[in-house]
Amino acid sequence: MGLLSLAIWTPIAFGLVLLALGRDDQARAVRWVALIGAVISFSITLPLYSGFKLGISTMQFVEKAPWIDRFNVNYHLGVDGISLWFVVLTAFINVIVVIAGWEVITRRVNQYMGAFLILSGSMIGVFCALDGLLFYVFFEATLIPMYLIIGIWGGPNKIYAAFKFFLYTLLGSLLLLIALIFLYTKSGGSFDIATWHALPLGGTAQTLVFFAFFSAFAVKVPMWPVHTWLPDVHVEAPTGGSAVLAAIMLKLGAYGFLRFSMPIAPDAAHEWAWLMIALSLIAVVYVGLVAMVQQDMKKLVAYSSVAHMGFVTLGFFIFNDLGIAGGLVQMIAHGFVSGAMFLSIGVLYDRVHSREIASYGGVVNTMPKFTAFALLFAMANCGLPATAGFVGEWMVILGAVKANFWLGFAAASALIFGAAYTLWMFKRVYLGPVANDDVKGLKDINGREFLMLALLAAAVLWMGVYPKPFTDVMDASVAGLLKHVATSKLN
Repeated sequence: MGLLSLAIWTPIAFGLVLLALGRDDQARAVRWVALIGAVISFSITLPLYSGFKLGISTMQFVEKAPWIDRFNVNYHLGVDGISLWFVVLTAFINVIVVIAGWEVITRRVNQYMGAFLILSGSMIGVFCALDGLLFYVFFEATLIPMYLIIGIWGGPNKIYAAFKFFLYTLLGSLLLLIALIFLYTKSGGSFDIATWHALPLGGTAQTLVFFAFFSAFAVKVPMWPVHTWLPDVHVEAPTGGSAVLAAIMLKLGAYGFLRFSMPIAPDAAHEWAWLMIALSLIAVVYVGLVAMVQQDMKKLVAYSSVAHMGFVTLGFFIFNDLGIAGGLVQMIAHGFVSGAMFLSIGVLYDRVHSREIASYGGVVNTMPKFTAFALLFAMANCGLPATAGFVGEWMVILGAVKANFWLGFAAASALIFGAAYTLWMFKRVYLGPVANDDVKGLKDINGREFLMLALLAAAVLWMGVYPKPFTDVMDASVAGLLKHVATSKLN
């Protein structure tokens, strides 16, 4: 069993142990077992970075074993510069989520912690899978624990939100499965993704495959106009569920575009790039305007996520190195920043039990330490230089200008909306005099909450000040992808 298998199955094994053995009267022990499992899982991912060879676009840490011989399905894992950081990010966010739910979750603690650990392993499996069917199994497996997390520990409309989440993502994935079966038959009975990259598909076949992939990945991102499930789910999900959904699960869709849509159907990707760019810009501009009028903090940050992920898909489909690398950096940065934003809202909700902006005001007077963290995360959400939020957006804008000046101008002007809705929320919630008795009685963050926010703050600043470790890893793989996509299969 190699490092990738350990990264996938260690959290799943800990999660299954918690489901089998934990009880509410053992909540303290359950929390510690969950934390130990999350920390061990994260520590397993660190040698992936330290042992990763730069300048190589091929897969590393490859593991391959027969799985279903009759259909030539293999347990085939590997990572390259595109997927490596998402494995590390997933394991890191899992540690944060366990800490976040330490005192907040008081019923079915073992099921809550177990669901997150199993979800973490499943998402890492998505980023590592090099076999099409294995990818699909992990991709769909992520739905089950998240469905339960929303449906059991969510808000008043949790059942509606859980069903909406499940049905939206499942319906999109059915066309993905049909595309995978089509590619299996076209390749002579192989589910190997690298083999699919070399398939000489015709123009019509490429278009059909591209839109089949689009149906699954666009919903997961989510792109406009199939984004409507996300705000409802975020509002009803528990804090940890919102953090993982925004930080990792949305990235599964964007990752699918790079691993499947663009290399398998390159001509269709070029032909329909105008549509992807248009949908991305609508997400960045229109959804940014929608975010401005939200009264619920979670809903505002949810729409903010759609706008930020619009930058990611914009970067991918302008087909240059700055755009794709910028999109990848933006995905990682968004993982840190959006996760931190939702966890910050959770800190306030645990005390006041309201997400409405009008319920707060003057929080800085009673929670100065917490407000300092919230300010940093708000600035990162605006894309302030020296924070993680700036690097990816800047690279995407540079890539867009390189492709077309007006495209870059439209993307850059949309940053104004991000600053407007984020600073408007910060002003109303944190600044000014104390607005009501609820705020007057607030206590500042405790040691557990300080640790959780400090880890995220360190990540946001580190990536903002020194993004080189992130960009160095992905450069060769991005160049290899661009070279592959630039070579038309029809000529």
